[in-house]
Amino acid sequence: MEKFNIEIKDEYITLSQFLKLADLIMTGGEAKWYLEDNSVYVNDEREKRRGRKLYKGDHVQVDGKEYIID
Repeated sequence: MEKFNIEIKDEYITLSQFLKLADLIMTGGEAKWYLEDNSVYVNDEREKRRGRKLYKGDHVQVDGKEYIID
């Protein structure tokens, strides 16, 4: 599985912000549909909430790739 780091400057970002940073969606409005159609895991748990807060050290798995919030 490929691993990527996503750097954040704030305390946390939302899952929809992450999807945009990872170039998986173009706009925040697409997040709801993306999460319905794709399996996204945060720290090994399936996640469908676009407002889920991601903190440094969290791991997100999607589309055969793992992203580490850094």
